Amino acid sequence: MKSISLLLNTTQSVKSFVNIISQYDFDMDLRCGRYVVDAKSILGIFSLDLNRPVVLEIHSDNDCDELINKISKYICQ
Repeated sequence: MKSISLLLNTTQSVKSFVNIISQYDFDMDLRCGRYVVDAKSILGIFSLDLNRPVVLEIHSDNDCDELINKISKYICQ
């Protein structure tokens, strides 16, 4: 599993993010505090507090560098 901190603070960024990650078969979750939602669910993402960073948890043993490159504009340090 790989964890990445993201900032998805606009409606457009959430839509774009979901369009990108929906192209991948492996499971992904978004975690904000104690809440965890399916990262491919737009409604689930909007139920989180998007004013602060969320953590993307990628559940895959495969290399996910291509995915990380595609979502790099949402990654925060």
